[in-house]
Amino acid sequence: MVYTLAASTLTVAAPIGCDGSSAEGAEPAAAHTSAPSDVVVTGADEELLVLEVTAANRIVVRLPRVEVGQGITTAVAMMIAEELDARLADVDIPLAEARTKGNQYTGGSNSVSSLYGPARQLAATARARLVTAAAERWHLPARTLRTRDTTVVAPDGRSVTFGSLTASAARIRRPAVSSKPKPASRHRVIGRPTTRIDARDIVTGKARYAGDLSVAGAKPTVVARPPTLGGKVVSVDDRAARALPGVRAVVTIAGGVAVVADSFHHAFKARDALRITWAPGPLAALSDAAIRSRLRAAVPLLGTPLLGTRQVTGEFEFAFVSHAPMEVLTAVADVRADRAELWFSSQTPMDARDVIASAVGLPASKVRVHVIRGGGSFGRRLNYDAAIEAALISKAAHRPVKLMWSRADDIRHGRMRPASHHRIRASHAGGRVVAFTHVMASVNESYGKEGLSGQGGVTGRAITTTSRGGRAPAAGPLSSDDGLYNFGRVSGDLGGVELAMPLGAWRSVDSGTMRTAEEIVVDEVARNLGKDPVAFRRTTLRNKAVKAVLDKAATAGNWGRTMPTGQAQGVAVHEEYGSCVACLVEIDATDPKNARVTKVVMAADVGTAVNPRGLEAQLMGTAVDGISTVLLAGLHIDRGAVREGSFADFHYARQRHAPLHFEAHIMPSRRDPGGAGELGVPAAAGAVANAYARATGTRPRRFPINF
Repeated sequence: MVYTLAASTLTVAAPIGCDGSSAEGAEPAAAHTSAPSDVVVTGADEELLVLEVTAANRIVVRLPRVEVGQGITTAVAMMIAEELDARLADVDIPLAEARTKGNQYTGGSNSVSSLYGPARQLAATARARLVTAAAERWHLPARTLRTRDTTVVAPDGRSVTFGSLTASAARIRRPAVSSKPKPASRHRVIGRPTTRIDARDIVTGKARYAGDLSVAGAKPTVVARPPTLGGKVVSVDDRAARALPGVRAVVTIAGGVAVVADSFHHAFKARDALRITWAPGPLAALSDAAIRSRLRAAVPLLGTPLLGTRQVTGEFEFAFVSHAPMEVLTAVADVRADRAELWFSSQTPMDARDVIASAVGLPASKVRVHVIRGGGSFGRRLNYDAAIEAALISKAAHRPVKLMWSRADDIRHGRMRPASHHRIRASHAGGRVVAFTHVMASVNESYGKEGLSGQGGVTGRAITTTSRGGRAPAAGPLSSDDGLYNFGRVSGDLGGVELAMPLGAWRSVDSGTMRTAEEIVVDEVARNLGKDPVAFRRTTLRNKAVKAVLDKAATAGNWGRTMPTGQAQGVAVHEEYGSCVACLVEIDATDPKNARVTKVVMAADVGTAVNPRGLEAQLMGTAVDGISTVLLAGLHIDRGAVREGSFADFHYARQRHAPLHFEAHIMPSRRDPGGAGELGVPAAAGAVANAYARATGTRPRRFPINF
């Protein structure tokens, strides 16, 4: 339900996942006892969206998600402006701090889809009450009034701002007009390419990140970290560091030795002056070759192929990859004896608060977490390593701190995408695939006995198993009950190697490696059968929407055009989050060690695209991710240490690697939005790999290729 809280301004709240259609006439669920702010009235913890119309004619919605560059604040502002008929410039979307109930998880490409219904219902309810308040003021039938540009307009042209109606609208219990959201046919904001509401603030430096905050007494802080993953401090000689100017405290913590100083310059100088003896981490005897060997051994067996079939097989390796968001991890913490307050960018602020509370020995009710915008994430800010560290340092130093992880800190000691090893077998007979098996193993994070000893344990679980007995029919693709393609019997299994190293969900998680490997094999099957890769996919894809995006990308990208020697096209598709995408890539691999993607064409069906311009930006980002992880970017492990430490050696794509031409085609749709943020990564990576294979006449098996 959507209901009004007792407040001096119009304030409505919507729990996500509830049907708002029964809201009309509802009484307040609970009294709001705290004094209302001029900007935002805070609702009860179980409410996930709270909207207030302020006297200054601002529409304020506290967002239970984090903005990390994906544009969610703009998308939600567009939903609110659409249903309120408000100017987008009049809508403010501050980030809600950690609550005690509800869902504040940002991830899984579900933010737009989960907020689409509640946000529109919230605004539609507010609009109905504002119109009713204006009708009462003017003594006019509410049905004769219209809304536009954050005002209510009468038939004779009189107008009144929402802000001047907010107090009277707050008392409305039964609106005189419908509070149902608009049908898609009446949308004027949703679906229109829109510049981000925070774009000017970002490019002018007005946007505030954790590192920009000035919290009273919080001093810059950095940590000296061990040379190997999981290394421990044996002894510290901090006399030289403490003697340097500007140093306020030196604190030993589990992950190293922290220095608190008057500036980051002073802190780094003092950190470098520390004399620390380290015990090696649990993986000090392990390097890449050993990890790859263990992964290969942990991959489950493919089993016996179907009788009377021929096989196309592939074995693939994917390296560890750092998230490397442009804004390094930063957290401000002020931990006192009886309470704690923190400021950092988090995709999981409720979990973070509870874990931090346990770490510093306080009840969760005494820990306050402010969610700050983040400069990129890609899954990195699902974890809150820096915030826990900052809280522990603040407690030990007895003062507020502003902790910053350097780029090297995060690449060498932060979370990373797990390395994985894949085996795939496609069995074909009579010109079609009759069985498809994908087995794999990945590194799992474990700090148990096996992980700490460096001996990788093997675990296994089924991914999917769909069995069909008998031989393939004589003609047409073999139907499947599972998977992207009609490949008959589809099966898989998963093994794992447990190691004591920090892993994390990386953009598109498992799909980024699994689909990439599968799309490479699909191309190789098509080649083996003497079929064009696009034509082969058209005849075997199970979903009409996936076929449509493939057709769009192939047509727009001029698939099949003649290209010079050493250059080629590649294509791949992906379906997930209730959405689908196709990617066509052109590559110049005349110099195979310095291949350059010259063109990317993507087509996506995500249902209703709230902001097509934002979606285009997301797809562009996934294209760069695909280029990076297939051609360039990975992490090496050398005797328990990550070799790379900056963008000088972690070779993420730069401007010179970006495609000279990029275009995105958004398929029209009126169904509710699906997910989009991670959608394009697997298709982009698969298309880059396939283009490289065609251009060089090779069969790439280890990624990144130039590793």
